[in-house]
Amino acid sequence: MNALYSLFLVFALALIALLGAGAMGMHTLFGVIIPYLAIALFFGGAIAKVIGWAKTPVPFRIPTTAGQQLSHDWIKHDKYDNPATGWQVFVRMVLEVLFFRSLFRNLAVQRFGSASDGVDAKVRYASAKWLWAFALLFHYSFLIVFVRHFRLFTDPVPGFLLGLEWADGFLQLGAPTLYITDLTLVAGVTLLLLRRVLIPQLRYISLLADYFPLFLILSIAGSGILMRYFAKTDIIGVKEITMGLFSFSPVVPSPEIGVIFYIHLFLVCVLISYFPFSKLMHMGGVFLSPTRNLANNNRAKRHVNPWNDPSIKAHSYADYEDDYRQKMVDAGLPVEKPLEETEKEA
Repeated sequence: MNALYSLFLVFALALIALLGAGAMGMHTLFGVIIPYLAIALFFGGAIAKVIGWAKTPVPFRIPTTAGQQLSHDWIKHDKYDNPATGWQVFVRMVLEVLFFRSLFRNLAVQRFGSASDGVDAKVRYASAKWLWAFALLFHYSFLIVFVRHFRLFTDPVPGFLLGLEWADGFLQLGAPTLYITDLTLVAGVTLLLLRRVLIPQLRYISLLADYFPLFLILSIAGSGILMRYFAKTDIIGVKEITMGLFSFSPVVPSPEIGVIFYIHLFLVCVLISYFPFSKLMHMGGVFLSPTRNLANNNRAKRHVNPWNDPSIKAHSYADYEDDYRQKMVDAGLPVEKPLEETEKEA
């Protein structure tokens, strides 16, 4: 049901743009005002989120570890699964951000048999590299498509964008040229969506917030492909709008651009507005995650909690035992100082 609700919500958003920009002719609203509001929401929400993360106290080193900690010279240290220095943390972050290293190491768990079948249950761990491959395919395709769109905001178009477009369309299929990332983006997001729909365990824990961004990105990619390869769109008019928005000199959009452009732009604005308040914000959160950006050097260096209030007296275990020694002895709990020794001191 969460998947159906998300799909219905995306269709409703597309219908809003269709009626607003198409039937009612509100081109300025959908071509100028809404994009500026979306950008303001994105930057405002992202800055607030980052400030909130940065202000959250992290008094202890809590990095996620999956390897041997630095100890004796004769014990091999796993530098990037249990980093001990800032440089090792940096390498670990680069591998995580650019290559999704933790997802590459992910394993799928399978259980065979049960007590009801009269056999002991067996657990098997198998590689799940397909998930890593499609996640990498989706994210890098999305990045290339995003960067490629900057040609709409620049005049003349920088050389590196022209080179990126040439590499993306080097197969020279069709007219206009088919971009490889258009297909790989749709393939990647489709598989991530089907994964949530078809795997029962994942479907059980998936919420509306998990399906909605996938359907939204798929609809954005689909409307963009439709606009480029099938529907007639005034690309000169589109560039006038984008250049006007980028230079803070907005122009009144032309009605001849085509309603599919306004649907595509409105869905993009929804994604931009939704981004800081959703799970998609993990793009920025990974850099501020204490489970990733800290060195695990608790044994080598003493860390003092900077948020400790000096006026608060710590209650040590020795104080605790002094308060409850008799009750601990009566309950049969071990104590460090015998009750007789305490009575003599008294």
